[in-house]
Amino acid sequence: MLTHLLDYLGIFMTPLAGYYEPPISLIGLSRMRHANAQHGRCLTFKRNIISRFFVPNEIIGMKDFRAACYEHQCFGMSYFQLFRNRFGGLQRLQHLPTLNMRRKADMENGQTQYCWLGPDRLSPLNFEPGEVVQTVEYDTLQQIYGIPDWLCAMQALLLNEDATLFRRRYFHNGCHIGYILYTTDPNLDPKTEAMLINKMKEGKAAGNFRSLFINIPGGKEKAVQVIPVGDISQRDEFQRIKNISADDVIVGHGMQPALAGIRPEGNQSFGDIEKILKVYLETDVKSMVQPFLELNRQLGAEVFQFDFNLPFFESALIGETPAAV
Repeated sequence: MLTHLLDYLGIFMTPLAGYYEPPISLIGLSRMRHANAQHGRCLTFKRNIISRFFVPNEIIGMKDFRAACYEHQCFGMSYFQLFRNRFGGLQRLQHLPTLNMRRKADMENGQTQYCWLGPDRLSPLNFEPGEVVQTVEYDTLQQIYGIPDWLCAMQALLLNEDATLFRRRYFHNGCHIGYILYTTDPNLDPKTEAMLINKMKEGKAAGNFRSLFINIPGGKEKAVQVIPVGDISQRDEFQRIKNISADDVIVGHGMQPALAGIRPEGNQSFGDIEKILKVYLETDVKSMVQPFLELNRQLGAEVFQFDFNLPFFESALIGETPAAV
């Protein structure tokens, strides 16, 4: 994964259960939501802004759409189960968790079939052909499962996490030195020396820093030296790694820093947030809803509608008819 992240071998079918395995671990993609602050924020922001313009209806409510929208951003795909009435008409759409959904081999008539994995992953629950629909982001190496667009930033995401974990382990280690009290008085009696040591122990703060006392009677200047080797706590490498990797994650998501919760440095400013949001709406948001609009063609009904005429920073007018896209 670290050296050949995208050079996966393809899609393979599980011999016993008869479903295709995803090219990248879905559990791994899910866990990465909590590995990096910028990544988690971008996923949530995309879900929120798309849901802002979604028009709920009797077939699908906001709850199911938000869940599917979040998973589409996280995994590059999402699933819905179709419920029909006795006359065959579409009655309701319900979101299905992507983590346990798998695609089976197409039937002889070309219909796609899906299954849900149980706890043993060997006895999947099969859905009827046409009972499940899937939103999917296109992948050039296979056309069974979707791939999230932020996958290009995975290395930066992991680097950011590793830098944070190293910093935490450094503090939890508790063996690093806060300061060295160095004396050269040859007349320092043992009682005074013991008193200094005890005072230093009592004065240890709540953190993990420890202090060291050294007394060398008649010692010369620089008789004892501390030479740090790769001490990240006394250099700016940690901040540089965090900033550079955070920038790569933001670029991988295609978001503006102002929308990703990034704080501008110094006296800088990101500009007019309303203008930035409007540009992002035109360049990205209207494209991100296309996988859901494609489901309308498969369902034969305008189930998924988005009203992009809604105002950004004030409530929509009551009774105004939405302009669906």
